Amino acid sequence: MAAKKTSKKTRQGAKKDNRKEAAGATSLGTRRSSNGASAVTEPAPRASRARGNGRRTSRRAVEEPLDLATIAGKSLVIVESPAKARTIGKYLGPSYRVRATVGHVRDLPEKGLGIDVEHGFTPTYVTVPGKEKTLSELKSAAKIADRVFLATDPDREGEAIAWHVAETIKHKGAGPVRRVMFHEITRDAVQNAIRNATSIDERKVEAQQARRVLDRLVGYKASPLLWKTVKKGLSAGRVQTVALRLIVEREREIRAFKPVEYWSIEALLAKDEQRFTAKLHQLDGKKPEIASEKAARAILADLENRKTFTVTNVRRRERRKNSAPPFTTSTLQQEAAKKLGFGSKRTMRVAQDLYEGIELGPEGAVGLITYMRTDSTRVAESSALQARDVLTGLFGKDHLAGAPQLYGKAQQANAQDAHEAVRPTDPSRRPDQVRKFLTGDQFKLYELVWKRFMASQMAPAVFDTTTVDFDLGRCLFRSTGSVIKFDGFLALYRETHEEGEGRALEDEQALPVLELNENVPVREITPHQHFTEPPPRFSEASLVKELERLGIGRPSTYASIISVLADRHYVTLEQRRFTPTPLGETVAKIMVHQFPDIFNVAFTSNMEGELDKIEEGEMGWRRVLEEFYGPFSQSLDKANIEDLIARAHDLSVLEKERCPKDGGRLVPKGGIFGPYLACENRPDCDYTKPLGRDRKPAVLTDEICHECGARMVIRHGRSGEFLGCSRFPKCRGTRALPTGVKCPKDGGDIIQLRSKRGGRAFYGCVNHPNCDFVAWNKPTLEQCPDCGFVGAEMKSTKARGEYRKCLKCGNEWDVAPVAEPAAAAG
Repeated sequence: MAAKKTSKKTRQGAKKDNRKEAAGATSLGTRRSSNGASAVTEPAPRASRARGNGRRTSRRAVEEPLDLATIAGKSLVIVESPAKARTIGKYLGPSYRVRATVGHVRDLPEKGLGIDVEHGFTPTYVTVPGKEKTLSELKSAAKIADRVFLATDPDREGEAIAWHVAETIKHKGAGPVRRVMFHEITRDAVQNAIRNATSIDERKVEAQQARRVLDRLVGYKASPLLWKTVKKGLSAGRVQTVALRLIVEREREIRAFKPVEYWSIEALLAKDEQRFTAKLHQLDGKKPEIASEKAARAILADLENRKTFTVTNVRRRERRKNSAPPFTTSTLQQEAAKKLGFGSKRTMRVAQDLYEGIELGPEGAVGLITYMRTDSTRVAESSALQARDVLTGLFGKDHLAGAPQLYGKAQQANAQDAHEAVRPTDPSRRPDQVRKFLTGDQFKLYELVWKRFMASQMAPAVFDTTTVDFDLGRCLFRSTGSVIKFDGFLALYRETHEEGEGRALEDEQALPVLELNENVPVREITPHQHFTEPPPRFSEASLVKELERLGIGRPSTYASIISVLADRHYVTLEQRRFTPTPLGETVAKIMVHQFPDIFNVAFTSNMEGELDKIEEGEMGWRRVLEEFYGPFSQSLDKANIEDLIARAHDLSVLEKERCPKDGGRLVPKGGIFGPYLACENRPDCDYTKPLGRDRKPAVLTDEICHECGARMVIRHGRSGEFLGCSRFPKCRGTRALPTGVKCPKDGGDIIQLRSKRGGRAFYGCVNHPNCDFVAWNKPTLEQCPDCGFVGAEMKSTKARGEYRKCLKCGNEWDVAPVAEPAAAAG
């Protein structure tokens, strides 16, 4: 665990380069890096600075300057966040002083590998730029404090931060530095953790260190390969690239998919004015396979004289549906994405605020939820009992589960079970009671966590399900439905389902009471044309679910993985679905081709398991790195730069193009500034030409620049086409291309915009933010049949298909299906 000391020159250089950052650190430093963000996002050879992964410090929380006189003879508690420090300080009283590191205080150097590969992968740690003053103050405070407690977050990275602080502040004659962990920030939990302080878990530190070293090796060694073959400035991440591979491979499946036509037949029935549907379930005793309209019409011909369907079988049964368990990190991110439209990064940022503490008026700062980085569904019995008391008052005892539901499965794959599930710290603190103290996002997320946890302690919902068969000889129609007999947990909470996830029991149609041999009037029998569909693109929710299912990354890394893919322009997020960009597809192709055994699901999942074994003491961290680095370095050594350039770029032009200086052939080469073409007669001929930087010519338009009044041209950037001033670089006016649709509020052009967080595309008025019109789906020039406004959102669902929604009045209308696919299928 020993780390090399940094030189005086390195410390001075880091301090000089980051003086402005240090000056602005009002609370003993800057933000902590993510638990895997640097691992996932590490460009090479420059190491990333501390980045956020939802683990941010509240901007509202600012510590007062450290007064050493107030610490003498008292206990010093060191945490990560000023918001957390403020909440904990209130619970501990005047004999304690709480200070924040605001993230990591030491890390690998920004320049250079920082790892001695030849001597056991020993890392060289340096002070994070801007944290010099932080460490100096903590050292001074630790010398005069009676006791020192390290209370960083209760996970691997928090353990590593505690270890780095301990290594930095230790001095001769000092007493032991104690480790405390708060799984929830409440008075009892904080005071109990202090009473039961332990020592730093070296195994957790080693597991985190192994991850950090692994990711630095991949980022530092593999990224230059992208620079030489694709373009300078790209990054390759150990986990990030695998996630990108999943998105790219899904896109390839969609492109290769060939829709197949099929038909279904549905009957609309009615009894006592209650309408319901029955579908053709069997044809000649088998599952119907109707491939064409002609075949469907032939079946309809046999049924055209039917005025009634006779009930030939009725099956009724009672079904119970249990509530979902409380949230883990993964399920919280998934449900927040589906129900609230939150990205993973946004969810974790808001959850961090709720965990660290919110000012609740006279009550002061209170942590509203338990620690939000967990893969366990376990619930403390005391909390379950408290929830049951609250639920009894709200819904009555009949809505309670038979016994406290404590969840948590010992056999749950990859579950560390170090923490409880994400739950409210006090179930009696209802969302409506604290709403006035919360921001909009905080209230929505707290309400989601509270309802999910409370529902987990409620009785199952009970349904009466009915299946009715109408055997007509050759054709058997079947109708299924359900009605809620007892709402149970559904009285409080219902899960949200995305397209393709199936229909829930509570969403089934209700059937009238039907008896055997009863004749039910038929209103109409309708054939429906369908086409088989490709797998859907990943949403944030489904990508997180897939990463968890495959064992890629850990709950704390999902947000940073997704964020980096968008920030690097490897993917775009439109209509809440990920599409890889051409750049993203190229990066995935190069990395997977060169490192097929490293950037794959099985290897990445297995590596997570080995990191877990380090924490459990079953494997040594150096052994894990040795087993990884051998094959990795061999793949690096075997890299054929010219072959990789040919995979990344279209080199067909080389068959015709020749060197303008001596007529020699041009060959692809790779350099630190990107790929280029060089004359085959080098070094006698020094001609070179950058590769992959050719830009489409700008197209002059009639649009007028809002900055200088000159005409604008269509330019091309990383995110696609945009309007730029023709006087560039003298004028740098830019704006998005108009869609041709006018804003229904002020008549301005509707353009595509992107959110600052995550780069999510949406459509808004050119006068944004003065005009607050927003649409999440692409607008089209179609006239509303209701109000006559020309402009509608292009919307689509699996159940309904393509339809339009008027931008002005909200009227919706269906779009006639396109005939071309049917012709192709025929």
